[in-house]
Amino acid sequence: MNKYLAEFLGTFWLVFGGCGSAVLAAAFPELGIGFAGVALAFGLTVLTAAYALGHISGGHFNPAVSVGLWVGGRFDAKDLIPYIVAQVVGAVAAAFVLYLIVQGQAGFPGTGGFATNGYGDLSPGKYALSSVILIEIVLTAFFLIIIMGATDRRAPAGFAPIAIGLALTLIHLISIPVTNTSVNPARSTGVAFFAETQALSQLWVFWVAPIIGGVIGALIYKGFAGERDPH
Repeated sequence: MNKYLAEFLGTFWLVFGGCGSAVLAAAFPELGIGFAGVALAFGLTVLTAAYALGHISGGHFNPAVSVGLWVGGRFDAKDLIPYIVAQVVGAVAAAFVLYLIVQGQAGFPGTGGFATNGYGDLSPGKYALSSVILIEIVLTAFFLIIIMGATDRRAPAGFAPIAIGLALTLIHLISIPVTNTSVNPARSTGVAFFAETQALSQLWVFWVAPIIGGVIGALIYKGFAGERDPH
């Protein structure tokens, strides 16, 4: 059970740190951390959790990553569903704790969008569904290529969490205005339960597109890099 608990804790940290920075600090109250700060927060959560927990579970913290690594031959099928369950439960738990915290604000105005992902009116930049699907697929594909490359046995040892954390930071810098950045179905699911918008009705996009992207990225890396590392 240790690896499932590690996935729960790592995903909790990612959602609490990343979405928490968006909800609590992005625009606080006049001089917040903004998009760049939120992007950095997501990258730092993955970097720190990967160093702390990666040696226990592999440090996926993301169903799209787990599916991609399975397709890429890096992950055992028997652990796929338990990993995804642990990740989603961790994300929902983090969102619930964040919800309890925001309720303590004087004159609590409600949760609003609560750092959820969306398209159309729920997109920060009002981007269409087609744009949202495309950017989530492309960015998740590159995320898997970076993850598989950085953790390849031929890569320099010990630096993978840095590369992966910086990649997630860059992904957020690119796509926050488009989707509020998912590339992670668990992250999208956790906060959607507590938003005061129709985020749940759009949640399917942020399962389908990242998983498709993860599969594409894994196949690309496995195909061109001559991947033979079962770990």
